[in-house]
Amino acid sequence: MEPRRLFDFIYYQQENHPRPEAFGGRRDGEWKYYSTAETIELANKVSRGLIRKGVQPGDKIAVAVYQNRPEWVVLDIGIQQIGAINVPVYPTISPAEYEYIFNDSKAIFCFVGKDDLYDKVREAQKNVPSLVEVYTFDRHEGRLYWEDIFSDEGQEEVERRKAAVKPENLATLIYTSGTTGAPKGVMLSHDNIVSNVLSVKKIFPIDPGNTALSFLPLCHIFERTALYVYTFKGLRVAFTGTDNLGGEDGDLRAVQPHFFTTVPRLLEKVYEKIYNKGLELSGLARNLFFWALSLTEDYEYDKTYSGLAAVKLKVADRLIFSKWREALGGRVRGIVTGAAPCPVKMARVFSAAGIPIREGYGLTETSPGLAVGRFEAGGALLGTIGPSIDKVDLMIDTSSGLYRDGEGEILAKGPNIMLGYYNKPEATAEVMKEIDGEQWFCTGDVGKLVEGPGGRQFLQITDRKKELLKTSGGKYVAPAPIENKLKEDFLVEQAMVVGESRKFVSALILPAPDALRDWCEHKGLGWTSLEDAIQKPEVIQKYQRIIDQYNPLFNKVEQIKKFKLLSGSWEPVKTDGTEAELTPTMKLKRRVIRDKYQEAIESIYAEA
Repeated sequence: MEPRRLFDFIYYQQENHPRPEAFGGRRDGEWKYYSTAETIELANKVSRGLIRKGVQPGDKIAVAVYQNRPEWVVLDIGIQQIGAINVPVYPTISPAEYEYIFNDSKAIFCFVGKDDLYDKVREAQKNVPSLVEVYTFDRHEGRLYWEDIFSDEGQEEVERRKAAVKPENLATLIYTSGTTGAPKGVMLSHDNIVSNVLSVKKIFPIDPGNTALSFLPLCHIFERTALYVYTFKGLRVAFTGTDNLGGEDGDLRAVQPHFFTTVPRLLEKVYEKIYNKGLELSGLARNLFFWALSLTEDYEYDKTYSGLAAVKLKVADRLIFSKWREALGGRVRGIVTGAAPCPVKMARVFSAAGIPIREGYGLTETSPGLAVGRFEAGGALLGTIGPSIDKVDLMIDTSSGLYRDGEGEILAKGPNIMLGYYNKPEATAEVMKEIDGEQWFCTGDVGKLVEGPGGRQFLQITDRKKELLKTSGGKYVAPAPIENKLKEDFLVEQAMVVGESRKFVSALILPAPDALRDWCEHKGLGWTSLEDAIQKPEVIQKYQRIIDQYNPLFNKVEQIKKFKLLSGSWEPVKTDGTEAELTPTMKLKRRVIRDKYQEAIESIYAEA
């Protein structure tokens, strides 16, 4: 029987693909896994304990962890199967933001992971009347431990409540990180997310018994939906953090995953490390490395090679690309990247090296998948996301007249569209649009449908509707495509296009420190600090050449006329009390960056 509610997935796994190692993570340096049966047993202990604590269907229970862990899965199942609502929250937000979310959701319990999470939540609790208790996943003297709620009695009531949960019921409340304003609670039903799982399960190139590595935050619907796919398909899931991935002792080598999801920035960092190692080589080894890299420049999905080209690629694969795959564990069948646009160069280089990259697109409000590149022949096209997933309809709304070449706001319709924003009916109404008697969700993203292999319609994202800037000449400019192209260069860590109400478009650029240091040393310029390097004429000229390389890809009004190199970094969380420049999903907070670098921006235009 096909699952219809989120907690059905673990029972489906037990019946069809029971795993001796279902969900695991490192504990005291050693890998420890729960089997499928153990996961169910612990989830029932949680359910019985929550009922004993007085939890009713519809009650909200929050959870926050810095690093994914098996206990998150157990708690998720235990909450859902008694009709309560899981409210996952980002670990990097402030006590004030926790306070807002807990009060808005009326959360009664919160379960937290390591580090400062307990202290932050306890600080917020002072002003949250509904929040009764805070539990930790790790034993700590003087704090409530999550196993304290476990109970061995009352399974009959668990079964009764489980049977009463309907697919259309609210399953989770996820507060969007947002680039502006207070977060909104997105209400997703069991059916919303299950429909997405059933649509993408046949897209991921995985089979029962394969291993998935999970390191993106489970508080984000992208990774969470992927987790349900893994559970449904009977995979072994290894949880880790982004800091533990690479190196000889990293978890990629230890786990040897067949599949994982990621964000483009992590791919870019992996590529930067690979490229910088190439720069460190000398003689024949260096020549071979960059020769192999040059072979990826004309790669396209499904491209076949013959004759001398095939021989060259085979040699490059054996000498160079095989080592890249080994660094990722040696068994990767595919990677899906999401949450932010993936530079074409990243998808091209990794895929050419036998590490297939596909891009997914969606929002928290859409559970999240709307379109995903396929791994089979004819299912992906570089520069696009891919076709829409099953049961999802996409429409391009060109009615505003702001865009060209068939571009417009992306609208979506399907069983994965949210129930609405919690306590915000007006905000819900603002993102829904009635067309021919049907309700369409307005994504706020700009794109178009292009013809792909086999005549299929592939979605191409061009920008965020709210991020369009308008020059003083009245011309609209989409900054994201320009920024993404600049970030394809290994010397560019981050970039933000500016030019609202200005005569021309400019860019703030954060150099990639390690890559720039290697470049400076290779050029004999020496290195003392990033602050010193960005003042050197040779470095400024190098970045001008990067811009000159990409400017011809855009029309005249979109081309970067001036730029400013900046030191520092843009992060999703700041330790100095200032506002972060990125959202937890690594999107630019443009207002924050504009305010922080207002002096630098003014200096660009003062020199014009």
